[in-house]
Amino acid sequence: MDNMDNKARLLMVGALGSGQQRLIESMTDKGWEVSTADTLAQAESRLVEGEHEAGIFCLPDSGIRDLKRVERLVVRSDMEWMALLHEPELDDPLLCRTLGDLFMAYQPEPVDIDQIDCLMQHAVAMKRLRSEEASTVAPQGSEFEMVGTVPAMHKVFDTIRRVASVDAPVFISGESGTGKELAARAIHERSQRASAPFIAVNCGALPSSLIQSELFGHEKGSFTGASQQKVGQIEAAAGGTLFLDEIGDLPLELQVNLLRFLEEKTIQRIGALDEIAVDVRVLSATHVDLEKAVAEGRFREDLYHRLNVLQVNIPPLRERQEDIEILARFFFNKFIEEKSMKVRGFSLEALALMRQYHWPGNIRELINRVRRAMVMCEQRLIKPADLGLERRTSNRLAITLEEARNSAEKEALIGALNRNKHKVKKAADELGVSRVTLYRLMEKHQLGRKGEEAVSLSSN
Repeated sequence: MDNMDNKARLLMVGALGSGQQRLIESMTDKGWEVSTADTLAQAESRLVEGEHEAGIFCLPDSGIRDLKRVERLVVRSDMEWMALLHEPELDDPLLCRTLGDLFMAYQPEPVDIDQIDCLMQHAVAMKRLRSEEASTVAPQGSEFEMVGTVPAMHKVFDTIRRVASVDAPVFISGESGTGKELAARAIHERSQRASAPFIAVNCGALPSSLIQSELFGHEKGSFTGASQQKVGQIEAAAGGTLFLDEIGDLPLELQVNLLRFLEEKTIQRIGALDEIAVDVRVLSATHVDLEKAVAEGRFREDLYHRLNVLQVNIPPLRERQEDIEILARFFFNKFIEEKSMKVRGFSLEALALMRQYHWPGNIRELINRVRRAMVMCEQRLIKPADLGLERRTSNRLAITLEEARNSAEKEALIGALNRNKHKVKKAADELGVSRVTLYRLMEKHQLGRKGEEAVSLSSN
């Protein structure tokens, strides 16, 4: 184990005839710390007692017929396993399917110690890589699962820390599904109000007839159906934080009431005579352009300025390509209890297509696709089809800078030649290049050749 920084722990389950002790001794000589378990029950106990980094199943004696229990042990151990078996057992279709689903590799008798050592080193390296990745994500994940490594997200995290330290209103902007409520919760948890309530209200999800009662509350008998007193969400958030999501959908008549509360810090329940003082910090968010809404008269300008004291902008997922794989693995680990027993992670093709996909639904769409794939996938690794991402969809979205440049260049050439009646000198002058350069570009894009978007060439 020359390439390992420290001794790795290996768990060996079952026995492989008379060669078990020799295998243990050989792996120990190569620097492994080997622990053994004769049965699946003992193996489960060993994993509880201490962490191991790789495992070997000696299938003839380890209870392979108890497939459900084997699956549970392999999947929940969070490490790679290799299978040792007798050659004739490969004729068993059930065994072959199990090998493909659960194990990183297998080796029949007689065993090759050097090959086993090499495979187990790869297994340990993969486990340590996953552990390092998890520790890298953890600091951002602590901000209420706001995960990100790109500079734009570091800027978001820094802004959240800054605005959380003061008590002014914060406006959070971003497309639907980018995690605006997560940002609001992160601000609340880092503020001096963290021990008080955090109340979130989606203004776009409530009927206009109920919003006033939902926000400000009402007295018993104040209107038909008001059979008892109701404390509004503003009052319920006293001492803490009120998050008004989709504030852009708040009706104009209620915008006046909200503005009055922000100015005077008092509310009046529907049907009540007395005003109630409420100390609450207001955070708001919307996916619509509020400045445009103000210009069109759909949102009060004075309320906009009251809410927009401090700003946090959440970038869309398509601008965070480097984060997509990290986010996918983060949510995979979060919903680990919901996944199919066979699923261990994502295929390289799935990860590549996720990076290329446009993600119109942002983080919310990513969560839904990953969660569904974890349940429905019937193989070891999640494929594009499990995520509902087809190659043709990705190909339409993925265009390289070189492809974009060539397309624009060709269109400019065709346009200049057509406008100048295919006179090369005039077209070259218009484009600001020499005739030699223009001829070269025309040849590059196959303009003027027989059968290839023919144009009449003339140097006159």
